Amino acid sequence: MEIDLTINSKRRYENFLKRVSESKMVWGLKSEDGWCVCESNEYEDAVVMLFWSDEAYARQCAVEEWSNYKPTSIPLDEFMNSWLYGMNQDGLLVGVNWNAKLIGLEVEPYDLIKELEDTLER
Repeated sequence: MEIDLTINSKRRYENFLKRVSESKMVWGLKSEDGWCVCESNEYEDAVVMLFWSDEAYARQCAVEEWSNYKPTSIPLDEFMNSWLYGMNQDGLLVGVNWNAKLIGLEVEPYDLIKELEDTLER
């Protein structure tokens, strides 16, 4: 079962890279309290900030404790040039296209910048 989750997480990650490169937009969940974050599934004492390639994916996760969060768009250039650098400085990980069960890949912000740059160059 864990292998299937990893394969699906990798597919969702690849889909994230492709979709945000095309749309030039990233989606997060935001409330009056700020942007959604959660504990890492992989690393103890690590915090993950979540982003999605599409508004619909973000909306699927706006349930239970995040029911008061709304999908909010971020321009890709701002995400790459400001958000990811700030997240790196703050020691946060990035979770992209996580599912409603809060399962997905966790990546270092600088690794995501490189992957996005490579995808945009294609």
